[in-house]
Amino acid sequence: MINRKIIIAISGASGSIYAKLLLDALTFRQAQDNDLKVGVLMSDNAKIIWESELKNQDYNNYPFTFYDKNDFNAPFASGSAKYDTMVIIPCSMGTLGRISNGISNDLLTRTADVILKERRKLILVARETPLSLIHINNMKLVTEAGGIICPATPSFYSNPKTIEELAKTVVDRVLDLMDIENESFRWGE
Repeated sequence: MINRKIIIAISGASGSIYAKLLLDALTFRQAQDNDLKVGVLMSDNAKIIWESELKNQDYNNYPFTFYDKNDFNAPFASGSAKYDTMVIIPCSMGTLGRISNGISNDLLTRTADVILKERRKLILVARETPLSLIHINNMKLVTEAGGIICPATPSFYSNPKTIEELAKTVVDRVLDLMDIENESFRWGE
């Protein structure tokens, strides 16, 4: 029985490893419980960056339905489909800017708009440094509208040994924000 409906959007920012690790975790979770319905959106630039950073096209191998950026017939283009969570990972500053200003020019930004207007959970894994005042103000606007800004800032207190373990510290935090159980390092435990 499907208890959760989730949208994962991958925008054209550096940090494809974060998207890969999240899709891996959701694939594992879905195989265990089959309680998730996951839709995936990838921008054209996201595919290019994935291939450049990860040296593969493994985004084609996930068991989820992928939607075209212009497919406004996708179920989550409307609030009536009751998708409860959207994660944009990584989230480019251009995507953040369009969302914060209510510009719904493709399925990704339309879906973010729907999630915000329906008062559901929107998590933006922002990937940029340094930040301009424009970026900070856009983050403020999204936060005031109910979104969660989760910078792609890894933690080191778990003593990660590989790049994947380091990136997983961000993905574990995202899974926590999504209310999805995961085995991760917990401070003081």
